[in-house]
Amino acid sequence: MRIQWDQGYENYCTHARLNKPFMDYGDTVMHGLEASPSTWLRNHAHWGRRIVSFFLIVTQMGFCCVYIVFLADNLKQVVEAVNSTTNNCHYNRTVILTPTMDSRLYMLTFLPFLVLLVFVRNLRALSIFSLLANITMLVSLIIITQSIIQGIPDPSHLPLVANWKTYSLFFGTAVFSFESIGVVLPLENKMKDARRFPVILSLGMSIVTALYISIGTLGYLRFGNDIKASITLNLPNCWLYHSVKILYIIGILCTYALQFYVPAEIIIPFATSQVLKRWALPLDLFIRLAMVSLTCVLAILIPRLDLVLSLVGSLSSSALALIIPPLLEITTYYSEGMSPVTIIKDALISILGFVGFVMGTYQALDELIQSEDPLTFSNSTIFIQ
Repeated sequence: MRIQWDQGYENYCTHARLNKPFMDYGDTVMHGLEASPSTWLRNHAHWGRRIVSFFLIVTQMGFCCVYIVFLADNLKQVVEAVNSTTNNCHYNRTVILTPTMDSRLYMLTFLPFLVLLVFVRNLRALSIFSLLANITMLVSLIIITQSIIQGIPDPSHLPLVANWKTYSLFFGTAVFSFESIGVVLPLENKMKDARRFPVILSLGMSIVTALYISIGTLGYLRFGNDIKASITLNLPNCWLYHSVKILYIIGILCTYALQFYVPAEIIIPFATSQVLKRWALPLDLFIRLAMVSLTCVLAILIPRLDLVLSLVGSLSSSALALIIPPLLEITTYYSEGMSPVTIIKDALISILGFVGFVMGTYQALDELIQSEDPLTFSNSTIFIQ
């Protein structure tokens, strides 16, 4: 997580160094290459923007797919357990969930709501949804944390080190948390006083880092190897924790539009510039509808939350968060003189990102291929209240 802050801050510093207002990630890379001492890089600087735009589209659309799978999994569990839900969250018994419709149908039920959300085209308007999402998730995290710490068993039976084969999947899942990399500069561009952005960025990343580490560690100590792809799926079967899942569903619904904003801002302006002005708005809305429908279709095709997380993280987030930013810093500042320590640090981060990119993507795809039927979900899920 410290690396994530470093790379976001490197992009911000490069943006400030170029002294060009209102640049996004792709523009920053392009102008950084134009400032490079290499003639070849300067002549091909536009490819830097295209590569970044491609990975941003893949990453953010992948996040949207993950959100849809998350929404369906949690709503399905709430509905299937509703008949056996009690008010006592401390009474332990095994619950067999009542079979309902397939998870893919739950995904389709969210599609109309997602379409309405992505039709909101203003980032400032979306900040209202972001505030609502933050409030619901904060309340949910407090309830989840108190649930976890009350029932942590003796951790001595847990393995000290995981199987080495899982490390590539872990890399993809961990780097998936770099989802903010695509919205760092757009947020800075929209701020009334952009000079305060470094402080806000560091504060926000510090809070997120602490939450990731603490919830991840406590969750594993509490549930061990039985922990699911989303910790909300491990919560006891009582109304309090079902309300947590509902709060998370509301929060993720609101956050979906923010993740969707980045690919929409890349694709839609280019498309609408190719048509007459009177067709711009209808084309804008049509593209939004097509894009949100595509994320729903992809989520239906691969409804494995853990593997989708790892695949998206390895395939595109690693490039945006680990490979490109340190290389961009080198190309931008090398002519001004960089210390060998900084160059070595940037090179090592890029190599780490590339290795994770290759191994994580391969492992996630291999897991998907080896699955007997990745589209099949068991309706006999059993969990402990």
